[in-house]
Amino acid sequence: MKRPRGACVLGFAPHSGWAAVVALGGTVRKPLLLARERLELADGKLPGAKQPYHAIETLPLAEAGARLAVFRESAAALAVSGVGALVETARAGGIEPIAAGILDSSGRDPGTLEAILASHALIHTADGNHFREALAGACAALRLPLARIRQRDLSAEAVRALRRTSPELAASVARLGRAAGAPWGADQKNAALLAWLLFARGI
Repeated sequence: MKRPRGACVLGFAPHSGWAAVVALGGTVRKPLLLARERLELADGKLPGAKQPYHAIETLPLAEAGARLAVFRESAAALAVSGVGALVETARAGGIEPIAAGILDSSGRDPGTLEAILASHALIHTADGNHFREALAGACAALRLPLARIRQRDLSAEAVRALRRTSPELAASVARLGRAAGAPWGADQKNAALLAWLLFARGI
């Protein structure tokens, strides 16, 4: 893929109700941290929105499905608004977002709503996936090419793509955030490494 001048990649590390996002530019050899944000994906005025599957756990199946549809619509709207704002801000600064990446859960596919609500462990997985799907939908709406990589695979795939050892990558990612200051924890580091990996892949 031919990259435009001033290109960047967005890396998302989602949680229940929010996501850490990093915009990485520069080059594959010398990545540059352009932005680091917290993207809110749950409406604080909508009870249960941060953990939607927990919120519907005790409801009859039909009622749970209807309630979940409301949560999905809300998260989707917030994701489109938030990711759209990031893209607009980048473009206003002469930076073109060319791709995005989402860190996926390492858990199994939780299956049907009935199966999810019957298992507390699957409810936790489904809560996280709820916001991943909202982000994926936003990227599709904005025509932003998207890759999803499981958290447990990130390090090994980055080592292969970037041709550096895991300690070298960890040190480089730590340096990226040093000038920006806190927060630069595991979420931001993983999001940055994901974006760097996708830069190298030329998604």
